[in-house]
Amino acid sequence: MKISSLVLVLITITTLQFQIRQSNSQQTYINNNQLDCNNNYNNTNGFVCNGNSSCTSYITFRSQQPYANPPSIAFLLNSSAPAIAQANNISEVDTIPAGRLVIVPVTCSCGRTRGRNSTAYYQHNARYKLQAATETYFMTANNTYQGLSTCQAMIAQNRFNITDLHIGDELLVPIMCACPTANQTRRYRSQFLLSYLVTWGDNVGKIAELFGVDQQSVLDANDLKEDDVIYPFTPILVPLTSAPTGINHLSPSPAPPPQSTPVRPSPGGKSSNKGVFIGIGIGAGVLVLGLGAFLVWCFFIRPSKKKPLPIYKTAEKGEKVSESSFYTPTPVSYTTTSHISTRSSSVDLEGLKLAIGSLTAYKFKEIEKATGNFSEGNRIKGSMFRGEFNGDEAAIKVLKGNVPNDEINILKSINHSNITRLSGYCTHEGNTYLVFEYAEKGSLDDWLFRQEKHLSSDDDSLSPPVLTWKQRVQIACNIADALNYLHSYIHPPYIHKNLKTSNVLLDSNFRAKITNFGLARTIQDESENGVLHLTKHVVGTHGYLAPEYIENGAVTTKLDVFSFGVVLLELLSGKPAVKPSGTNKGGADDLLFMVIRKVFEGDNVREKLMEFIDSNLGREYPLDLAYTLAQLGNKCVDRDMSSRPTMSEVSMTLSKIYSSSLDWDPSDELGNSSSFSHTR
Repeated sequence: MKISSLVLVLITITTLQFQIRQSNSQQTYINNNQLDCNNNYNNTNGFVCNGNSSCTSYITFRSQQPYANPPSIAFLLNSSAPAIAQANNISEVDTIPAGRLVIVPVTCSCGRTRGRNSTAYYQHNARYKLQAATETYFMTANNTYQGLSTCQAMIAQNRFNITDLHIGDELLVPIMCACPTANQTRRYRSQFLLSYLVTWGDNVGKIAELFGVDQQSVLDANDLKEDDVIYPFTPILVPLTSAPTGINHLSPSPAPPPQSTPVRPSPGGKSSNKGVFIGIGIGAGVLVLGLGAFLVWCFFIRPSKKKPLPIYKTAEKGEKVSESSFYTPTPVSYTTTSHISTRSSSVDLEGLKLAIGSLTAYKFKEIEKATGNFSEGNRIKGSMFRGEFNGDEAAIKVLKGNVPNDEINILKSINHSNITRLSGYCTHEGNTYLVFEYAEKGSLDDWLFRQEKHLSSDDDSLSPPVLTWKQRVQIACNIADALNYLHSYIHPPYIHKNLKTSNVLLDSNFRAKITNFGLARTIQDESENGVLHLTKHVVGTHGYLAPEYIENGAVTTKLDVFSFGVVLLELLSGKPAVKPSGTNKGGADDLLFMVIRKVFEGDNVREKLMEFIDSNLGREYPLDLAYTLAQLGNKCVDRDMSSRPTMSEVSMTLSKIYSSSLDWDPSDELGNSSSFSHTR
């Protein structure tokens, strides 16, 4: 018995030695094989799935015309313009100097390539429509996408023959990305992987220094040795301990056409790592001996005893404890009264403190002082008040009674420039006061419908200002990017469930921010297996609710897409989702999403569309782009949920419309007013 146990120990030690040598590496470096389109190599298909099935990842791209600003880069790479702007500390409309390195957030997921190879590879999908007869898979992968994809992967995943490509063919572009392994997270605390495009003069040491990470972590992530050769226009994985915050200090570097010339490590990149390897070897040997001794003790020396049950200890004061280590949100049930949803469960004060973590804790006296003792002059709307803390404006939401723990957890876990930021809280006598960033311009519905309110009043003062065409498109882009972030860039995904113009706030630059997450909920990937979330408690606002939700209680991301489509139509028409109660007759014409369907039915689409568009705009809008925007809105409110686009697709389309709108001049419309070839 002891002999067999000793054999087991020796096998275990041998296995551990092998794992110590092998478990650090993440992926096999592509090694310039992407230039040989006629031959398929394992490492040209992508990075092998060996971690989470999906994650937020980052890629790099060097600015080049016509992809020289966040919207155009987002359109090419199927990303989000605001997310790109935020990751690079620039605005969404900034022109990026040629050759400047840009960080692009993407969603990275597992997939299987066609053919005999059944290995699953990570990738992020983009789509590209061929613009010239000379474009090939090689040029698309290595020139347009700068080596972020490979011609081999594109050939494997597209139906077009390599010798039969034509202008207008839409190609799938599988962009190389990856998720961290458990070992990387444990050893290097890696939370994200970034696909960095090697350029002239680079070496692993310089790349590691650029992102402030351990050089060995980069070598391990790519299965490289210190003296291995790396090549321009090939991706190198860089493990990151936190989300990147921009690398604007880099000077622009020209991007010459791809060649097979290697980039050999410079002396500066070799900083005496032999000693490091020796140290690692010694450490590994000591670890193996220690583990061997421990296993021998376990099998031969230690007396047998029953395994005790685990004991969980709460943190002492001052200790940091990971929320996920012991805290699980209480399940929440819903009851309804009219359009209001109340949560039947709540959390106590300790649960609230745990949920909101590092937010600023205000005293009630500070809240009272900030709001002028909750004066009517500081009331924004309902239970929301304007406040001021040390000269900084804020919005304070008063929650009486039970605390909506889900809403707090959502706001705490998300970080997006187009979602209202929760900055602090206060609890007093059973009530909770949440402190948000302040939106100077108020809610979107006030801006869209104030003209209508003005006309119906007896006030003879000057007409209120009107949102311009470019402002409306920008607002639509902002909302779409926020929803795309909720659906695609956080795990598990969130559905807002209550999107409407009154829940969209505008800051001083008319940047839109989604607010009011009281009805929001998570989706735990059931939809990937074809299973829908169903609920018996249908809540929301009439005119924004999708038919499958009203009729069957189906809750998917397409619910938000439908609501967004209605908001988009409100932006375009300047009309509310439902006619005011004094004028509606309860028919289809009273619902905005029904009206747009009639616009595209039959003849005279041009005339019907111009009548639909907000008359306050006059002719200060590009008719062709307005047509495209109306088409998009109509698709979003399609009765068949499977026919609606995803928010990722919506965001891409809007980025293109916004980019074109920035170049539009009102004088251009005079020459185009008579041509509208899309319509009859």
